[in-house]
Amino acid sequence: MSHPADFESSITRSIHSSVEVKTLLLHQPQVLAQIAEVCQLLIDAFRRGNKLFLFGNGGSAADAQHIAAEFVGRFAFNRSPLPALALNANSSSVTAIANDSGFDHVFARQLAALACRGDVAIAISTSARSPNVVHAISAAKAMGLHTVALTGAEPNALNVADYRISVPSTETPRIQECHILIGHVITELVEQTIFPDEYNSSPAAKH
Repeated sequence: MSHPADFESSITRSIHSSVEVKTLLLHQPQVLAQIAEVCQLLIDAFRRGNKLFLFGNGGSAADAQHIAAEFVGRFAFNRSPLPALALNANSSSVTAIANDSGFDHVFARQLAALACRGDVAIAISTSARSPNVVHAISAAKAMGLHTVALTGAEPNALNVADYRISVPSTETPRIQECHILIGHVITELVEQTIFPDEYNSSPAAKH
């Protein structure tokens, strides 16, 4: 019979593995530069009155909803909402489009209905091979959106995105852990820059 103590070595290995990938990420200057550029991209877009659309499948769908919620709600302090939408969150739209047009179109069709030139589309995918994600990024580019891909280390079809933030790993859990870290970093910097008065008067500014 297993005992909790028997799991400790596996727990330690998983935590070390996660820390190792984050350390590798920290020492990838080109990745850090891409994150900084995406921060500025979003700051400029929100200031113009444009919107952010995020999408992905499975755990990446959850990350899309998580990041959208940080923008619409708040990240570290109270401020006005920022317009962000996770396209995988509307189950009626996703299932209707999948049923009528095919699952490959579930995100691209929503972009066609909701997005405008100058908006930003962020695709989140550990494999970056999902046809519906790849199709949506191509559709977004054709519509004049700025496109961003959060991916893993392997070369993939999302290289067509204007910005590709690649986590230096091929392990799905480690990539997902870094994707949400990157989402938090971007949200934090965008929030602080757009709302400096609220930030400077908040407890977050004292940390």
